Amino acid sequence: MNDLKACIVQRDRTVLLECGHPGFEAAREKLSRFAELVKSPSAFHTYRITPLSLWNAAALGYKADEITEDLASISRWGVPAGLLQEIRELVMRYGKLKLQKDENEAGVLRLTAAESPLLDEIFAVPALSSQMVRLGIGEAVIKAESRGSLKQELMRHGFPVLDLAGYHDGQALKLAWRTGDGSREFKLRSYQDEAAHAFAGIAGGGSGVLVLPCGAGKTVIGIAALERQQCECLILTLNTTSVEQWVQELTDKTTLDPTQIGQYTGRKKEVKPVTVATYQILTHRRSKEDEFEHMKLFNERNWGLIIYDEVHLLPAPVFRATADIQATRRLGLTATLVREDGCEEDVFSLIGPKRYEMPWKELEKTGWIARVECFEFRVPMDAALREKYLYALAKEKFRLAAENPAKTAIVLQLLKKHPDAGILIIGQYLDQLSGIAAAIGAPLISGKTAQPQRAALYASFKKGEIRVLVVSKVANFAVDLPDASVAIEISGSFGSRQEEAQRLGRLLRPKTGDNQAYFYTLVTENSKEEEFAVRRQMFLIEQGYEYSVHSVKEVRSAT
Repeated sequence: MNDLKACIVQRDRTVLLECGHPGFEAAREKLSRFAELVKSPSAFHTYRITPLSLWNAAALGYKADEITEDLASISRWGVPAGLLQEIRELVMRYGKLKLQKDENEAGVLRLTAAESPLLDEIFAVPALSSQMVRLGIGEAVIKAESRGSLKQELMRHGFPVLDLAGYHDGQALKLAWRTGDGSREFKLRSYQDEAAHAFAGIAGGGSGVLVLPCGAGKTVIGIAALERQQCECLILTLNTTSVEQWVQELTDKTTLDPTQIGQYTGRKKEVKPVTVATYQILTHRRSKEDEFEHMKLFNERNWGLIIYDEVHLLPAPVFRATADIQATRRLGLTATLVREDGCEEDVFSLIGPKRYEMPWKELEKTGWIARVECFEFRVPMDAALREKYLYALAKEKFRLAAENPAKTAIVLQLLKKHPDAGILIIGQYLDQLSGIAAAIGAPLISGKTAQPQRAALYASFKKGEIRVLVVSKVANFAVDLPDASVAIEISGSFGSRQEEAQRLGRLLRPKTGDNQAYFYTLVTENSKEEEFAVRRQMFLIEQGYEYSVHSVKEVRSAT
């Protein structure tokens, strides 16, 4: 036994990390490279080493020996020999299958396997063998149009593919960063340049995901990738607010003329050399039986690059369309690869593997994002709510707890605690949000709020004319409110880790002065909501954030 090591590594690929151990931080940093956090109780955090986590590590350049050495260096009782061998085999599987152009025949790709038994395994699966024709011991051919579907199916059966088939250049488009223009001159931060280079400089050059915190400037990194490719580009993002922010950044920071930039949303249908569209418009159809009429946007121009903003929320129909355009360069941008639908493997196979990751706490140390203190306040139910909760159906219990009326009093106390701060009150349920907005006299932004009104309220908040905004889930993503320094989460989408990360992300833009922000989550104690809160916080805990848990009495004394 070695008490200087913080982890217990188990044969089933789980790793227990002791939270109170002096080596906790160093061990967590190493684990984050090749394992996923799955549980986060106070004494031990549980990580799991998965094939996907290992293949993403391999895509970032980590070797099997590096991973096994890191694991051995933090393991208290050593690492089971069988697990070490399994890790080596999984990591080495990445790169053994390669997809390349057939130089002799147009429209055909060659799949080569480093070892003949590997191709034997693949051809034993009907869903795979039906898409290929075997040529020899370690080689098969496929039609070029099957490139995406085959990669996706191979991934589902545990066979990651190194796609070296290349990409078409698309229609050329000249653009550059603005220079020599005083206040409008722009320069990339060092990590932004590294991220853009990681995408542009990869072998075969042009598909993958860049993972950086909210507030790190992912939009700028996407523009940097476009500037290096010099081609027409389709940018897909979440909502109209985000579309407008992309257009603003492109206009302010590059030499593109505004007439070269189009918006494709529910309100506008412009197709220009650089077009910014919403996922919502792409997946719109009149009925479930109808076609997605706007999916044709993928073929409207000769795009050389497609950027998927917030790729962890990519809708399934867009995945299907993406499978058909594998010859177009694809860049995914996200703060987290966590998907609540379990489709991380589809991101890997169809958009590309992780090419760059910047840990949240690293940017916090350098001051590029704000420091955030996280608090969870346990709010009791009164007798009437408790009785209603006890007799409710299981699916109703969570909402009853989430809409606990006692949370309003806590919100009022927290507003008093931060009298000069820009504050966002974020929740899931419109009735609850409307009630709190009325109680505190603050404006409410929800899905029902017209886009011009939303924009006006966001602008007033930025100017300091409005100090408090009550917002629904429409503000979870891609809303740039740099002056928000306090967020109060009153309810959420069950155990959504990605939502919790995005909500905290609203606070990460650098602040003047002490660069400090505060994230409060209000949770009804002894309820389903408390159970889901543990899961919601998991991703942020993995990033190094700690939630300080308090009772209602403590918040009252603090204010």
